[in-house]
Amino acid sequence: MEALELLDIIQRGESSKVQFKERLPHTDSLAHELIAFSNSDGGKIIIGVNDKTGELNGVSFDEIQAANQKLVNAASQSVFPAIIISSEVINVSDHNLMIVTVSEGLSKPYKDRLGTIYVKNGSDKRRVTSNDEIARLLQSSKNMFADEIPVNGTTSADVNLNYFNSFINRRYGRSLDELGISLPKALENLSLLKEGSLTLAGVLLFSENRHIIKPLFSIQCVAVDDVNLNGNTFKDNEPAFEGKIDEVYLKAFGFINRNIKKIQTGTSFNSLIAWEIPQEVFEETLVNSLIHRDYFVQSTIKVFMFSDRIEIVSPGKLPNSLTIENISNGISIARNPVLQSLAQYILPYKGLGTGIGRAIAAYPEISFINDVDSEQFKVIIPRPVNR
Repeated sequence: MEALELLDIIQRGESSKVQFKERLPHTDSLAHELIAFSNSDGGKIIIGVNDKTGELNGVSFDEIQAANQKLVNAASQSVFPAIIISSEVINVSDHNLMIVTVSEGLSKPYKDRLGTIYVKNGSDKRRVTSNDEIARLLQSSKNMFADEIPVNGTTSADVNLNYFNSFINRRYGRSLDELGISLPKALENLSLLKEGSLTLAGVLLFSENRHIIKPLFSIQCVAVDDVNLNGNTFKDNEPAFEGKIDEVYLKAFGFINRNIKKIQTGTSFNSLIAWEIPQEVFEETLVNSLIHRDYFVQSTIKVFMFSDRIEIVSPGKLPNSLTIENISNGISIARNPVLQSLAQYILPYKGLGTGIGRAIAAYPEISFINDVDSEQFKVIIPRPVNR
């Protein structure tokens, strides 16, 4: 890093990825900073800068040597699992500043010696106490996937056997009997049953009681004659849909069909009627929301049909390092690998990260918001003007 680049970073102040320290704190406090960066998106600790004023107070040679030893000890003996950090010294305006770089961890969650977990919260840090948030940290390090977790209180008896057999026929061209395999064994082989309980994927895909077992893992729809939800302008609304994931998809699609404007594609009496926005946009975005949403977040997918736009809001920000540009270009990361692998036999899902690209191709006006703070991913579909 060049001195001018470092000075520019300092002048912009602390953030979720930059922390100032005039001198290194106690080893335990230092470990908490390293843990917070490792459990979040990584970052830099700049030593020799006052965190209140931004004034430079460079470190001496002896202080640099002592700081390096302290950092090594904290990273290897006070952070669990241990992490690897890097450091460099840069002279800025005759002040030696030490830059410590902490990468985002691959083995989240990282803890201190007492088992406490920290994450970044703006320029500060906070403790993590929620089981759901701990699970999301495990998910981000690919140590846990929500759709593979067993759901307590469920068994293979919760599976709609006729529907599952139909799925088996579509995938393998033969029934369970013809394959000579029992229902529990088939479910286990597909990661739909673990230790006698259905996994979340098993519940979502094949249980008629999904809405009782996991009522929030559905879609809610609202249509209003306004540009927001203020007032009593609801013209149509539905509570969270019941049924398996394919039924939820069809009911949400039906709601949109009921409330979207229809236009004639030609001038003759027998001209075909089309939606104001291509149907393919909703096929792709609804399926993507069901397959790729964050199932560690206890919330429904929302479909808001406003007078000027339609929004599809999915629980959970984009996973790991994915960006809107990435997904628009077909790059994907499997958040729910079991759902993703089986969806093509149940939903109009083609996979390969192409869904968002097809939606954009069908309707270029579509846009996306990755709301990190609110843990939401939003699809914004403007309605055509004067239709």
